Amino acid sequence: MAQTLVQFDTPVVRADGALYRACACGHERADGLWEGWIEFTSEATGEVVRTVRETTQPNLTDLTYWATGLGAVYLEGALARIFAARKPVETVPVSRPRYARPAKPRERQSARHEAVLNPFTVYEKNPDVLAQELTALRAWHLRQIIRDYSLVDESDVRIESMSEPELGSLIMQRVRALHP
Repeated sequence: MAQTLVQFDTPVVRADGALYRACACGHERADGLWEGWIEFTSEATGEVVRTVRETTQPNLTDLTYWATGLGAVYLEGALARIFAARKPVETVPVSRPRYARPAKPRERQSARHEAVLNPFTVYEKNPDVLAQELTALRAWHLRQIIRDYSLVDESDVRIESMSEPELGSLIMQRVRALHP
């Protein structure tokens, strides 16, 4: 059964200025793994939208840890991805998860992965915020950022064998070096 893991106090602002309340949700899959997604409720209309699966974790404790590490930049990006992918369809306000599972990825999303944040944009706003956001991400997301922004030549660096702190440090070093 789906459950709300974290309800965020600070509203998330959409590009058009609309305010949304976010909550991280999750459920246990048939194979015993836990997957998480984010639901956003419009403060103006009560409309509820959700992301595709944002993470898969081995247990509820790890899923909750992931959810508690989500920052404002991550939530803004997740909300933007929803509206870039499709039109919202739900209009009923809820206090617990509206869906039992995350949305299925669209063909475009499954064919090409997209990084959860733009390290250059975040760095430009505040390098310390980028460092903080990187610590909340799992290795898969960090590797995706490295690939999507071509931060290294993969023939020179073996990113698959690097730990999360090493990947975050590598991203910080490359963004610092490439930032104008």
